[in-house]
Amino acid sequence: MTKVLVIDDEKDIVTLLRYHLEKAGFRCVEGMDGTSALRLIREHHPDLLILDLMLPGMDGLEICRQLRQDAATARMPILMLTAKAEEVDRVVGLEMGADDYVVKPFSPRELIARVRAILRRAQEPADLSVRRIGDLEVDEARHAVTVQDVPLELTAKEFGLLCALIRANGRVLNREQLLEGVWGYAGAAEIESRTVDVHIRRLREKLGLEAKRIVTVKGVGYRFDMEG
Repeated sequence: MTKVLVIDDEKDIVTLLRYHLEKAGFRCVEGMDGTSALRLIREHHPDLLILDLMLPGMDGLEICRQLRQDAATARMPILMLTAKAEEVDRVVGLEMGADDYVVKPFSPRELIARVRAILRRAQEPADLSVRRIGDLEVDEARHAVTVQDVPLELTAKEFGLLCALIRANGRVLNREQLLEGVWGYAGAAEIESRTVDVHIRRLREKLGLEAKRIVTVKGVGYRFDMEG
């Protein structure tokens, strides 16, 4: 049974999430503060983490940052919860490595749909090919990326975006295509489109000299330069 760890300091929210997650067929583990979050992750090895932004002890952003820096949890799917409606808070969460976000108050049906979409993308079997383009090498079977033989630490979504762009073989992919292909849902609202932009920016930063291969097509989306 798929295990979901919920970290939120509001008991009513935890109870609501547990009810709907268990109803949807998930096993739910709970924590109510940031200090216990890392311990619970080590003990239970969840398949997905639902993480509140504002927590006592250690906030969600710091937890997210630490998880992404640890090779054992770098690709753990993370869904961020936030009561803050400002775009900057959502963007910062995505920049720290969250795969998606839901703003409180939320629709339980939407949250479960997003959980399933994240898990579906994380569990899909990889194309077992190894692609070398210039100084960039992508091994989909091992989820490994190197530039000039130096390993890169990419999040699951950054890796998914890179593979999606490479598979397009130079074709332009718009943001809705990337959202559907990498995140697993369509119908991109403006903030969801910005989710793609945030992850593309972080991916470019990590690719270094090979970042130039991700080309922005203004008003459309992105393509991967296979020749440059």
